[in-house]
Amino acid sequence: MTWYINPDDGGQEAIAQKCTEASNGAYRIETSLLPNEAASQREQLARRLAAGDSSLDIMSLDPPFIPELAEPGFLAPVPEDVAQRTTANVVDGALAGARWKDQLVTVPFWANTQLLWYRKSVAEAAGLDMSKPVTWDQLIKAAESQDKYLGVQGQRGESMTVWINALVESGGGQIIENPEAPGDEIQLGLTSDAGIKAAEIISTIGKDGLGSPGLPTQDENNSMILFQGDKGSFMVNWPFVWPATNAAVESGSLDKSLIDDIGWALYPEVNAGEEARPPLGGINLGVGADSEHPDLAYQAIECIVSPENQAEYFVTNGNPPSNTEAYKDPAIKEKFPMADTIRESLEQSAPRPQTPYYNEVTTSLQQRWTPPSTVDPQSTPQTTADFITSVLRGENLL
Repeated sequence: MTWYINPDDGGQEAIAQKCTEASNGAYRIETSLLPNEAASQREQLARRLAAGDSSLDIMSLDPPFIPELAEPGFLAPVPEDVAQRTTANVVDGALAGARWKDQLVTVPFWANTQLLWYRKSVAEAAGLDMSKPVTWDQLIKAAESQDKYLGVQGQRGESMTVWINALVESGGGQIIENPEAPGDEIQLGLTSDAGIKAAEIISTIGKDGLGSPGLPTQDENNSMILFQGDKGSFMVNWPFVWPATNAAVESGSLDKSLIDDIGWALYPEVNAGEEARPPLGGINLGVGADSEHPDLAYQAIECIVSPENQAEYFVTNGNPPSNTEAYKDPAIKEKFPMADTIRESLEQSAPRPQTPYYNEVTTSLQQRWTPPSTVDPQSTPQTTADFITSVLRGENLL
């Protein structure tokens, strides 16, 4: 069988070999590498699935693109017994991203979420108690008072949709209020109080220069570098930040004192006292509807997503488990002392809009909410909603 994998540090290849050996000859898993960009992965897989490619036995799938593949029947059904075994102890966020129309259509493999990373010295100087939840408004005031930059991702790319969605969901809203509806019937929540508040936060950070001059082209790696520097204060970003920073310290490119000055907490709240809904990322495993070996594919998937393999994958490749049992591995807490916070964040996390029209929605958001300094809370949510609606109705082009 072939497992189409997304780029990593060799972890999926190692698991494929391990599960092949454990099958005692029942199957052999070969891996085939997908493109680096998630959008390119989506395009390649969608085209091949639509063409009835029988080689798509196992696929590593980004959660936002799953409804687009599930709606036309491109994914083989998950057997009920497999679903029961592979979803036990899986965090709620990952389960939400693995379903379509209340049906499990993929199996959660690893999950990802963003934490609030902070420089302890800056938080203390600003008078913030980081043992308690903090809001975006508090972070904005703290950065202003200390003349520091906030680490956010402002580039025109998927990271902008991630940020917008987390803000809207944390504010009690949804970008799409009826995600299972046909395109011409979709109702958007961008003009809700939550959508307007999200625009206010992004606009303030952009117009007040709190995201640094490089904000319009800033991705996750660039915001990490900003956070590591003298102007760093607070940052929302994925767990890769921790091993990357430690590696830079070990190589001598960053001072050792930096590690002791870094803390972590749950994603910032939009409204004080209302639990944040952090971003959900990760990878689920799907089986192509035209695979010649669906039973063996799901048998292999059960091996791949075992808590033991998820724990090892986290330690070696830095991708967090979706299964809470995996977090009991002592090697995880030794490598990632914030593992408990990651697990808690995943329980609160919210997937990006689950819709077959995700590509149209995310592209529209990226076009109209970048650069952040041009976002207007009074007009951007409405104009974006109008444009998405016109695209889904076939009245406009992206």
